[in-house]
Amino acid sequence: MSTILVLLLAAAMAATAYVLVRGVMTMAQGKELSSEQQQQWMRKRVQFQALAIILVVLILLAAGASRG
Repeated sequence: MSTILVLLLAAAMAATAYVLVRGVMTMAQGKELSSEQQQQWMRKRVQFQALAIILVVLILLAAGASRG
């Protein structure tokens, strides 16, 4: 079970990094994005970060439950 959670955590972290890098590269290239598009990228990044945090909590809970 914890192996699956760790794999999901890695995927969530990779997705967060992808969205972040894509947004930075778009800004660095000077492409104009509408404020709505910028907000959509920001929301995606925050959602992936929230998912990663939830998975970390689940991993810690699973580790604590297996010890005691």
